[in-house]
Parts: sequence; C-alpha cells; structure tokens
Amino acid sequence: MDWSDLQYFLAVAQGGSVSQAARALKVNHSTVLRRLQRLEQQLGAALFQRLPGGYVLTSAGEELVGRLAPVGEQIESAERQLLGQDLHIRGSIRLTSTDTLFASLLMPLLAEFRRLHPGVSLQLVSNNSFLSLTQREADIAVRGSNTPPENLIGRRLGRIQTALYGASAYLAEQPAHLALSEHLWVGPDESLAHLEQAAWLAARIPAAQVVARSDSLVGMLECVRQGMGVGLLLCPLAEAHAELERLAEPEPALDTQVWLLSHPDLRKVARIRALSDFLYQRLSEDPRLLH
Repeated sequence: MDWSDLQYFLAVAQGGSVSQAARALKVNHSTVLRRLQRLEQQLGAALFQRLPGGYVLTSAGEELVGRLAPVGEQIESAERQLLGQDLHIRGSIRLTSTDTLFASLLMPLLAEFRRLHPGVSLQLVSNNSFLSLTQREADIAVRGSNTPPENLIGRRLGRIQTALYGASAYLAEQPAHLALSEHLWVGPDESLAHLEQAAWLAARIPAAQVVARSDSLVGMLECVRQGMGVGLLLCPLAEAHAELERLAEPEPALDTQVWLLSHPDLRKVARIRALSDFLYQRLSEDPRLLH
C-alpha cells in the first residue's frame, strides 16, 4: 500500500467527510475520493459508509484506524521534537481561544507581541471547543475551564467572573423590583450546556422567559446590549459597555479558571515559549481576572 493513501484515509476518518479531509490536506475533493477508492480496492474492503451526514467508519475502517494510530503518533512526536530544535523567535504560531477571550483579553496583547517579535506570524483560531494540541491543531490554547486536559502543560492565569447584567434602556421599561423569574432573559444554547451559567439559568428561570439563546458568550452580550433581556455575562466583556448595568454581584460558583496550555513537546520551541511567557506575565497581572 502507498503510505500517502493511508494519510488520505486517516484525514477522512478524523474529519468525517471528504471535504474536511481535502481542506486539511490542501488538495481538491476528487483527489481524496480517488485515493480512498484506490485504497479500498487494494484492501478489498469498504472502509466507510457513505451517509448523508458524512463518512462513518465500517468495522474494517475502525480496525485500520486502530492499527495506524501508533504510527501516526510516532510521526507527530518526531515532528514536535524536531520543531523543539528551533532556537529563534520566528515562524508561525497557531493559537486557539474562544471568541470571548479574544475579544475581552487577548487581541491587544497579541498585537503588542507581534510588534516585539516581527518575525512571528500568528494564526488565530476562534473556537469554543478544545482543539487537539496533541495532533498540532494548535500550538497554544488560552481556555476557560475548571477541568483542563491533564496531558498538556498548563499555567493558570486567573479566574474570570460572571454577573447579571441588563441594558439601561431595557431596565427603564420594567417595573421596579421585578422578580428575576419575570424578566425576559438571554441565555446560552445547547452547545454551551456545559457552562455553569446554563445550569444556573435552567434551575431558576422558566424556559418560556428565555427569549434568545446564542452559541457564543459574545453573542449573548450583544443580545443583552440590544435590550432583548437580562443575562449572565462575563464581567470583562460587560464592563466595557457603559449602557449595561450590573444587577447583582458576581457569583463565585460561576467563576471560570483561565488556562494557558501547550503540548509538552513544544515547551522548548523559542517562539512558543516566548508567547507563552509573554501572555502569562501580562494576564497574571490583568485586574479584570481574579488572581
């Protein structure tokens, strides 16, 4: 078998579709299909079920993935170790974080880092789910999590607080001393159901009072700013807008730890270490986080 055919197979298995694999490998759709069909012909077995929602591994495909996984891990480990030989602050850094942390904390710091190190180029990936640093989907992650992955090197930057806010224009139209359960509310959707804010809302507010939901905490902020209702917002985001009023003090149970994460094999790469140290120093002193 041609090893490159196996790479195409793994890309489809990891991405769940031919189009995702084509983007990851930077080739066209037909190339992935042709390589996959050739591999299946060589093996005499179907590796995927072609379903409307994507490609699902057959039992033969699952067995092949299991046999190839150690090889792929060895190749990725060798790549990370070779990257660790880089002694200069230059090259590309792929950093992932949430839209919330990019908007509230990170962007001014990243601009400053680029001015200090013009040989570095930044690839910024805004994603509300964890990308795999083990598979080098990213080099550094800045994440809000009270349970960060144990296989990564992590430094805690502080805690980010959450409080209840409403827009002045919305509050002016409501009766005085209106009960929380009688307000209109903005909340997270099911994609953010893991957040403490979601559990708090579900336990205290009737579902009928939640008139807008968003898959983004930045989106929730904009809904509250436009007067759709009140909402539990991250304090660093909300405090930047004068039209928002804090209706209650932050609840400690809703605090989220903010972590700076990287893979152990990349800790000696000069550019990765430089950005990690820079962000740790600055964010550890940021008054918008609890330390």
